[in-house]
Amino acid sequence: MYTICVQAHYDSAHFLRNYHGKCERLHGHRYVVEAAVQVAELDESGIAFDFVDLKRELRALADRLDHELINELPPFTDWEPSAENQARYFFEELEARLPAPIAAGLAYTRVWETPTQWALYSREPVQLPLPAD
Repeated sequence: MYTICVQAHYDSAHFLRNYHGKCERLHGHRYVVEAAVQVAELDESGIAFDFVDLKRELRALADRLDHELINELPPFTDWEPSAENQARYFFEELEARLPAPIAAGLAYTRVWETPTQWALYSREPVQLPLPAD
């Protein structure tokens, strides 16, 4: 199995409506979003999927959230704008944008709120490698 992964970033503000603590107040993050695609076979070029194409789609979605109050954007007018729901948003939107055979291989999307904390969304459980010491 081959896995390719790309990242993009966006700077946004949000607040959690149904949370009691400091995150219920308006605050911002420099988010990093990662998307991974897995395929069993490489194409005739020897690649799984063009990094350029995957990055373009991910960047377009990140740009939609960049310098915005996420709470004011659908679907976050209904969903809590947590990192977990942002990861789900990126997964579902990428799945709809990518060509069918590649969309089926979308393994996960991951959103970092800080360099040390992230949330991941996938349709199946994901085994992630442990970070290097």
